Amino acid sequence: METLHFRFENGRRQLAAQPQLVGVVSSGNLEVLIEPAPLAGGCEIEIRTAANGFGPTWQAVMADFHDRWQLTDTRICINDMGATPAVVSLRLDQAAETMTGGLP
Repeated sequence: METLHFRFENGRRQLAAQPQLVGVVSSGNLEVLIEPAPLAGGCEIEIRTAANGFGPTWQAVMADFHDRWQLTDTRICINDMGATPAVVSLRLDQAAETMTGGLP
């Protein structure tokens, strides 16, 4: 297992709901826990993944997600069992949409 940490600044969109869990960890999928947190305007993402060595790919997917959603004061925890980048993006978008009530 590998654990990755990312932090993004300068978001502008606040979360409006209680913590949400999206997805299930099983057979090549992942789960995303998203919650509001007092992070001085930051968005922190922790990823626990069974697929070691994909840090640059995760960085690209997380940067793309942050560019789309611009979340602030948000903590996201991802438990991954080998999901593809497309599935990761889908789950993150589902979680963010649930917490913000709309599309990016």
